[in-house]
Amino acid sequence: MKAFLAIVGRDLRLGFGAQGAMLTTLLFFVLAVSLFPLGVGPEPQILARIAAGVIWVAALLAAMLSLDRLFQTDQEDGTLDLLAQAPLPLGLVALAKTLAHWLTTGLPLTVIAPLLAVMMQMELATMPVLLLALLLGTPSLSLIGAIGAALTLGARRGAVLVPLITLPLVIPVLIFGVGAVEAAAYGLTPAPHLLLLGAFLAGSLALSPFAIAGAIKLALE
Repeated sequence: MKAFLAIVGRDLRLGFGAQGAMLTTLLFFVLAVSLFPLGVGPEPQILARIAAGVIWVAALLAAMLSLDRLFQTDQEDGTLDLLAQAPLPLGLVALAKTLAHWLTTGLPLTVIAPLLAVMMQMELATMPVLLLALLLGTPSLSLIGAIGAALTLGARRGAVLVPLITLPLVIPVLIFGVGAVEAAAYGLTPAPHLLLLGAFLAGSLALSPFAIAGAIKLALE
């Protein structure tokens, strides 16, 4: 457990440091959402109708920004080779790094999302559903994205390949996340969508560490 927490703490320091991608990710998220009112017009009805989709798509794209460097930097300086030989299983190493990625990207995006939702004229009654959906959905984005990052280790155009591999796999998260908010907006229960997000997260949490570890081992051979 100490080794697991040490890896999480190290990646958090890197993520929140001057060279981290947290600020870039948040800035992209804010700018991407802010551009939509300029493009579609300021009508509250239109903005409220597309708010959930806009926020989820922007969050998905923002989460992709830093994924290509999730393991690449450690591979370049030799840290990944040392981690692969450590007593801690490589799957837990991958899980620790993915947790740190979510804490520096997914969690900040979730925290700032309600402010952008207000700007997009989203109804206040749907805010708790939006927050809960993002809390369930963004960890899945990091877990699935980490698989793509591990598969592209050593590739010349890893930053381009990661979204191409990851985006088709996370479409269910996007659909269920938007569906939960829209169901709440129409007075329906969002429970089915939230349960599906939770199931997707549970499956990702169970399977992703093994897939990431296998991809890392192939890259290091």
